[in-house]
Amino acid sequence: MQIVSSSLTFAPVSWWAHVITSPRLTIDAAEHFGKMSYRNRYRVSGANGVIQLSVPLVKGRDQRTAMRDVLIHNEADWQVQHWRTLTSVYRRSPFWEHYEWTLEPLFKTRYEHLMQFNAHSFEWVCRQLSISPEMAYADTFITDYPADTDDLRKATFKTDVFPPYYQVFADRTGFQPNLSILDLLFSEGPATKDWLTRNRSAIKAGAGK
Repeated sequence: MQIVSSSLTFAPVSWWAHVITSPRLTIDAAEHFGKMSYRNRYRVSGANGVIQLSVPLVKGRDQRTAMRDVLIHNEADWQVQHWRTLTSVYRRSPFWEHYEWTLEPLFKTRYEHLMQFNAHSFEWVCRQLSISPEMAYADTFITDYPADTDDLRKATFKTDVFPPYYQVFADRTGFQPNLSILDLLFSEGPATKDWLTRNRSAIKAGAGK
C-alpha cells in the first residue's frame, strides 16, 4: 500500500510502524506547515520525563508557506543543543555507541530548509533499518488520495496500548510511549526492524484519522 505523509523530523515509532513494510512513500511538499506537529519536533526520553526537541524556524511557528519553502533559523545554534541533549540522555543506552558516529554528522551539517534536514534524518533511519522504500515528493497539494492510500498527514495515535520496550529512564518515569524512532533505535539497536515488524499490527490498530 502506498503511504502519503507530511515531512517529519525523526518521526515517532508509530509512524515507522506504518512505513516499515511499505514499498512506496510520498511526502507532501506542498502542504502548509502545521503548528503543534512532528514536522519540526521530535520527542526523546529524559531523567525527568519526555524532552521535546524543536528545529527553530524562520518566522517561528507562524508559517504561511508550503513545507518545501520552510526555512530553518540557524542563528539559534540548535544542532549543538540537540546533540548535547541526545548525548546526555542516551549515552548509557545499549546502542548509543553503535549509532553515534554515523548520526553525529547530521548535527554538524548546515541545512537551510526544514525538509532537507527531515529528508536526511529519514534516509539515515532507513539505512539503519536496511529498508529502501520508493520515495516521491508531491509538489501539488491533494486533499483526498485514493482509498488504497494510507494517508498519515492527519493521523493521530493512541498510546495506551503501546507495546513497551527497554528505556533508560523507565525505572524513574515509567515507560514513555511513541517517542522518536531514535529512542527505539538506541534501545533495540539492529533488532529495531524486527520489533517494528512484530508490533506493527498492534500499533496500527491504535491509529485514528
